[in-house]
Amino acid sequence: MSENTLHFKEYEYTMPLPSVEKIRQSIVYKLIFILGVDPKDATSENWLNAAMFAVRDLMTESFLQTRRAHENGQKRMVYYLSMEFLMGRAFTNALVNQNLYNQFKQAFNELGLDLESIAEHEADPGLGNGGLGRLAACFLDSLATLRIPAVGYGIRYQYGMFKQEIVDGQQIEKPDLWLEDDMEWEFHRPNKRFAVNFGGHIYQDGERTVWQPNDEIEAIAYDEIIPGYGAQVANPLRLWTAHTANLFNLDCFNSGNYIDAINEKMNDENIARVLYPNDSTEAGRELRLKQEYFLVSASVQDIVARHLCRANDIRTLADTVAIHLNDTHPVLAIPELMRILIDVHQLNFDEAWDICQRVFSYTNHTLMSEALETWSVGLMAHLLPRHLDIIYKINAKFLAFVREQGFDEEFVKRVSIIQEGNDRRVRMAWLAVVTSHKVNGVAKIHSDLMKTSIFADFAQLYPDRFLNVTNGVTPRRWIEIANPPLANLLDNYLGESDWRLHLDKLTKLNDLADDANVQAAFAQVKRQAKERLADYVARELNIHINPDALFDVQIKRIHAYKRQSMNVLHIVNRYLHILANPNANWQPRVFILAGKAASAYVEAKQTIHLINDIAKTINSDERIRDLIKVVFIPNYGVSLAQIIIPAADLSEQISLAGTEASGTSNMKFALNGALTIGTFDGANVEIHERVGDEHSFIFGHSVEQVQALRHNGYNPYDFIDNDMDLRNTVQAIAQGMFSPEDPNRYNSLMHNGDFYQRYADFRSYANVQTRVDEHYRNQAAWRKSAIVNIANMGYFSSDRSIAEYCEKIWQIKPLTEEELPNNGR
Repeated sequence: MSENTLHFKEYEYTMPLPSVEKIRQSIVYKLIFILGVDPKDATSENWLNAAMFAVRDLMTESFLQTRRAHENGQKRMVYYLSMEFLMGRAFTNALVNQNLYNQFKQAFNELGLDLESIAEHEADPGLGNGGLGRLAACFLDSLATLRIPAVGYGIRYQYGMFKQEIVDGQQIEKPDLWLEDDMEWEFHRPNKRFAVNFGGHIYQDGERTVWQPNDEIEAIAYDEIIPGYGAQVANPLRLWTAHTANLFNLDCFNSGNYIDAINEKMNDENIARVLYPNDSTEAGRELRLKQEYFLVSASVQDIVARHLCRANDIRTLADTVAIHLNDTHPVLAIPELMRILIDVHQLNFDEAWDICQRVFSYTNHTLMSEALETWSVGLMAHLLPRHLDIIYKINAKFLAFVREQGFDEEFVKRVSIIQEGNDRRVRMAWLAVVTSHKVNGVAKIHSDLMKTSIFADFAQLYPDRFLNVTNGVTPRRWIEIANPPLANLLDNYLGESDWRLHLDKLTKLNDLADDANVQAAFAQVKRQAKERLADYVARELNIHINPDALFDVQIKRIHAYKRQSMNVLHIVNRYLHILANPNANWQPRVFILAGKAASAYVEAKQTIHLINDIAKTINSDERIRDLIKVVFIPNYGVSLAQIIIPAADLSEQISLAGTEASGTSNMKFALNGALTIGTFDGANVEIHERVGDEHSFIFGHSVEQVQALRHNGYNPYDFIDNDMDLRNTVQAIAQGMFSPEDPNRYNSLMHNGDFYQRYADFRSYANVQTRVDEHYRNQAAWRKSAIVNIANMGYFSSDRSIAEYCEKIWQIKPLTEEELPNNGR
């Protein structure tokens, strides 16, 4: 391999060769001369930071070449706006994608250090919470891997959402200090700053509307490099942090008002401190709205500036720019772009509106009307008066169009962006649908229901606007990094390694599913993963679990519609039956749950308390001889998922049919050889279509049956009273079997109206769990099912998802080999 000399204008430099010796030298150099640490005094964190500097240097080569290709070309670029990017640890991911993992591992060995142990000291970035953010992270990986010109935009949250601790069985929220170790990964861009304004008033100056704000915050950029697999392209994730334009008040300080001197600055900078501030109070809602506008204002200003660097005419914006809204949180980007086009660049309303309709696209992530974001007209008038004015004008134009189509006033009222009534609100999803040229769902069933439920009226108006792009996950993160033994197995039996880029090649495993050698190799892979998880649980929680047991896993955000409480019902029902008949042929199980509850979500936090009370009771009950163990693992995140998912035998995807848009954990589990137990909801439907009845476990009411039960007046006691197992289970929980010190603790949780119909689905769920036991006892049949699941997950690659977005929505082509100078890798 020859050295690679790069030319940028008048500058020329030579990158160090990525050989083991050069890498070792680079790490030591960074440690001494960048961090100022003597190697003999270096901590693991010091070595990690030095290595991150070293790998960042190597990634920067691809990053600068990609940036130059973007600047030189006139290709359309996609800008992906999301409140969450649940990235996971970046260091190992970068090594894998840059094909440098083995070289760094050997370099650390020569330094007397272990790469895996060093990498464990990297904190998970606190930039996301659940599936929304993890999807965005997978998409960034695939965008770079497929050489798509793209930039991600988010907020650099100082404390993330929160660090979850469990104290006396209850969730306690602590600040997530993920930045405290100064992980040297980002590029600080202090020259990339934009003013973000709030409040004030608007007035007319002739035909012009003028916004006179009374508060200003500066958004300052940090760039994280997202390398594609193969080291050809690296795109930026640009994160904004807040700096107040109201500087330190020296007069207050000198007069002795020390707190007042910094209060205003601190209050303004709260915008970038915490992901999803508690919005149960008026102050919390105001902070949340400011946070969303902060993201979109800085990002849209940056997007416009980038465009003007490539083209002199703002009117060509839609030719080179696609802005994608990941859920409703960034929908304020629409009136913000309208404001910039009209107020700053002097376009008329119709010109600006035409550009916006060609620029924006929107992904919907929910079918629950109560989850669709709305904002009080009063709050928006207080914080963003110019944007509210623009939204009213958009709505007036849109409603005039609706009336021209001959629809009655009741229809007009339903589709109005402004929800009238005593509490007038701006419907953000409505604004997104009206403006975007494409609106997509994220699983086939979700997209179909989207057009017949929440957006049915809009589907009449714009039948060609709605489409489906089923979610996907990146195999680089979820096999190569999370499960290296499985990656090795695939390399061996597929005879090639490019399944990492062409996941559909996994279908070759279908012909090997009955092969005894393949099954034995897979069993060893699964055993290693289960032992690793068991070691983690013993070390962190002092709970000892048996790797020979069936590992039954539900890890996701704690929410009533995801029905962790139905999982709990089955656990308690099984426990009661074991107590009644301890000598039956029981299949040992370890039930593993993890996830965070929103800080203000009382029912979800109570569910966590219940899970831990049940775990405490069952795990200490010697009568059941470890036939059941229950484990709640705190502070769920990407790194924890990478330990849990490869170890799972059974994947719990048990949301009420019609409530989960897609899910992506279902894909990650199946990709690692776990069988799905789930409802016909979200992507479960498409997974089931590909693996078949024999290799998955479907239960519960269909969407139509759920709707019929609700329409007819759902009564949970119709099911409780007619099912002895269910009745005994509910009574055991509600009457204090697991909380004897507070017998009524869970009475309300068990008798809360059951909106998500866990009692209606319980019998079907319990019966299917019996089928799971029977199937698991035949280990050859179970291993075959696991291999078939892996073999048929090729469709669920995020590479396929992004290719569909590019073709169907963004009209974007990848960078060609000619547009990217060879970087020598």
